Amino acid sequence: MKDYRIEADTLGDVKIPKEALWGPQTERSRHNFPTGELMPLPVIKAMLNIKKAAALANFEQGNIEKAKTDIIVKAVDTLLAQSDDELRQEFPLHVYQTGSGTQTNMNVNEVIAHQAAKIDDSIEILPNDDVNRSQSSNDTFPTAMNIAAIESVNELQKATRHLIKILDQKQREFWNVVKIGRTHLQDATPLTFGQEVSGWKSMLQHDSEYLAVLKPTLNELAIGGTAVGTGLNTPAGFADQITKHLNMIYGGNLTAKSNKFYGLAAHSGIDAVHGAIKTLASDLLKVANDVRFLASGPRAGYNELNIPANEPGSSIMPGKVNPTQAEAITMAATRVMGNDTTITVACSQGNFEMNVYKPVIIASFLESCEILTGTIMGFADKMVAGLTINQERMQAFVDHSLMTVTALSPHIGYHASAEIAQLAERENLTLREAALKSGKVTAEQFDQWVDPLKMTNYDK
Repeated sequence: MKDYRIEADTLGDVKIPKEALWGPQTERSRHNFPTGELMPLPVIKAMLNIKKAAALANFEQGNIEKAKTDIIVKAVDTLLAQSDDELRQEFPLHVYQTGSGTQTNMNVNEVIAHQAAKIDDSIEILPNDDVNRSQSSNDTFPTAMNIAAIESVNELQKATRHLIKILDQKQREFWNVVKIGRTHLQDATPLTFGQEVSGWKSMLQHDSEYLAVLKPTLNELAIGGTAVGTGLNTPAGFADQITKHLNMIYGGNLTAKSNKFYGLAAHSGIDAVHGAIKTLASDLLKVANDVRFLASGPRAGYNELNIPANEPGSSIMPGKVNPTQAEAITMAATRVMGNDTTITVACSQGNFEMNVYKPVIIASFLESCEILTGTIMGFADKMVAGLTINQERMQAFVDHSLMTVTALSPHIGYHASAEIAQLAERENLTLREAALKSGKVTAEQFDQWVDPLKMTNYDK
């Protein structure tokens, strides 16, 4: 490093890039833990807001002078006003570091202190004594985890509602279009395509409700617990004061009225909410698979649906259209399922007063939200919204199905109806032809009893 400055921490002197806003603890971590993805920016932004709220709460508690409070707040606001690319330059640490997130906490403390010096170097702001006052990494980092998780779930819920809205439009558009049902991958009785879509929509509506019910558990903040949950070095009322300011920033229902020993040692809320995200992912995988298989073909598959041609499907086969949006969302779903295992195992591994898997827990959680949010929007807008049907193909499957024989069963009995279906299969007849040949049903009776659209109860 040619252009560097030297700063000291409790272990000695450290060379730091001259223009970097971070300090010696960040620089040490940068070299000690160089592997894997960087700490997600939503965590960094939440940490910055926590430091801002802490400065305001400390001032109200008489724990820090106004000049220092003002400059810390201004430093944070300056940093948050930057673009993500600009902000990232000052937060170079990786997820795979200390399991408490201590080095990221210090990264934030150091950057704020140096940013404050750029604003007014006549007021000394120290990373530990001022920016980190009344706090510990052990309570700020889990607080940032919950805030970042809430923000990301909010975006995921918006995307899910958007897809539900588009599915509702398709449900109404195709409510009366009859098609054959399938159970066990075999022909079953008819339903309408609108009814089939309504099932997909209801799955996602339930998933959205699960998220809405579970998300409030993330409102409980660990802030105020400091090192082990006892609140050592934190003035009385600080936790409530900082939470008041965080609620003003986020417009939420965050609360400090929580068990701090739980807040530091466990992340059950994140685990539970991610369980609902995993459920959403599994349902999305089912819906996407249904869509792409119903659209399979066009000549050698089901070919009941037409999917939009968003890009050429093959580098060798001209004119090929692939269900790429379905493929993207199903890949995302499998990643979410893997993340759920990571989170579950990591949440189970807290030792005594501290869970030391915090960075990987929140990184996995945020990745799940991000990839599902993006792929849901792509699936909704670039695939589901453009779906059309091949009604003649659907009708042909209904006409050739043997399972519409189910409508005869109340009139001539299960056994006689089964004999008609077996006759049709054995002699390659239509069901109507087989019914008339059996002598058990007249043409008039068959046409009255076997009405595929009526069989769907679409008008109920």
